[in-house]
Amino acid sequence: MPLELAWHEVAIRLALTVFAGGCIGLNRGEHGQPAGLRTTILVCVAAAVSMIQANLLLATAGKTPDSFIVLDLMRLPLGVLSGMGFIGAGAILRRDNLVMGVTTAATLWYVTLMGLCFGGGQLGLGLSMLAAGMLVLSGLKSIERRLKQDRHAVLRLTVLPDGPGEDDLRRMLHEAGVRVHSCAFHSSTKLQHRRLRCEVRWRSSGDAIETPPVVARLAQLEGVVRLDWRP
Repeated sequence: MPLELAWHEVAIRLALTVFAGGCIGLNRGEHGQPAGLRTTILVCVAAAVSMIQANLLLATAGKTPDSFIVLDLMRLPLGVLSGMGFIGAGAILRRDNLVMGVTTAATLWYVTLMGLCFGGGQLGLGLSMLAAGMLVLSGLKSIERRLKQDRHAVLRLTVLPDGPGEDDLRRMLHEAGVRVHSCAFHSSTKLQHRRLRCEVRWRSSGDAIETPPVVARLAQLEGVVRLDWRP
């Protein structure tokens, strides 16, 4: 960073910061994510201004080297980056076994670093981060949707005494590509039915967790009183 910073250089840095933050924000806003256009621009500009402020203070003499306290200008952008970690943590939500908001938190942290680059005068590095960020958020999303991922669910069945047995259910699930991780049967002589609880795994692509078609076939089997499927 130069010791003397002209105002036209400040304008260029801020203009590129708004442009870069806006590009990331438009991408997130199109997909209905919480960190949209305004959020990413504000975060990116705030980080850039902190670096510009540190740059403007470089010419400040501060304390002498042998003083107990020495002026450390880099604590300002470091504090901004650390504070963004708390905001990002607040964007992450967990519902049962489903974790949401991780990409939003990572995006906020990413645009903070991008703003620090523009504010510090590393324009080429900031533009490189913009290009890489757009590639990851836009280009890799379609690839990620095509990748097959392991899915987990709990299957609970209530069957009559003459209903399908554990071996029959295991066979149907296996033929449908659903692996049974663990399975437990409980019989009730008072209510004249059996309860089956299975932890199953299968592979599917896409963001949505779709229920395998075999679950609907299990629900229509003769003797099945109740079926509960919880991803």
